[in-house]
Amino acid sequence: MFDFILRPLRRNFGRDKAYYKVVDDMFGFIPNNIELYKLALIHKSASLVLEDGRPINNERLEFLGDAVIEAVTSDYLFIEYPDRDEGFLTQLRSKIVSRQSLNELAVKIGLDRHVISNASTSITQKHIYGDAFEAMIGAVYLDQGYEFTNRLLINRIYFQALNLDELTESETDFKSRLIEWCQKNRHKIVFRTGYDKEYSANHPVFYSTVLVDGMEVGHGSGDSKKEAEQHAAFSVAQYMSDEQCATLLDRVDKLTQ
Repeated sequence: MFDFILRPLRRNFGRDKAYYKVVDDMFGFIPNNIELYKLALIHKSASLVLEDGRPINNERLEFLGDAVIEAVTSDYLFIEYPDRDEGFLTQLRSKIVSRQSLNELAVKIGLDRHVISNASTSITQKHIYGDAFEAMIGAVYLDQGYEFTNRLLINRIYFQALNLDELTESETDFKSRLIEWCQKNRHKIVFRTGYDKEYSANHPVFYSTVLVDGMEVGHGSGDSKKEAEQHAAFSVAQYMSDEQCATLLDRVDKLTQ
């Protein structure tokens, strides 16, 4: 009972009033344990280190939030699309929980303005806000429970900031599309992927090359093997329309002559 009275006061007068305001503005409630949300804002590039060497950052909350978001999204799509098959639901869920989508959601709710980071600009643009979004959802789950997190994510964030029609129409799995095209046209496709060990132990960069019938036709890079291969496939996706399939075939044939 007393906590109900004190919590609004914490937003306006307490030591952590700035953090209470951030959570309230983004999610519409005053948290019980503000320390979880403070931790969720600390990217690993800005880690605090305890005397025993343990880093203090949002990675563990990010891990938890990732699982919670996937579970809530599965619930949401199962109810929202009662007549669609498992393949459609899986693909749409992958689009919603992708790094690009979570980054965009984080920016839309204003989370990007509060993340504490020492990461470079290029890394920040790629994944850091999506990581923080996952960490914040992990914090909400620990602080408020699954049912509350489910309602928050669906009713406040997805309904207001997620365009399902746009996601269902967008093409993101360029690798599968390229593989299917090669199989249909009886061409051998290989993704040769590795990472730059000298770049950074904390932020490895993966590079991928697409080979069709042994010839290099596309290149890409990313923060993970999966992302690098998608970017490499995307680099040749321009050849994959019905009218232009022959273009890639001609390109490969010329290279093999």
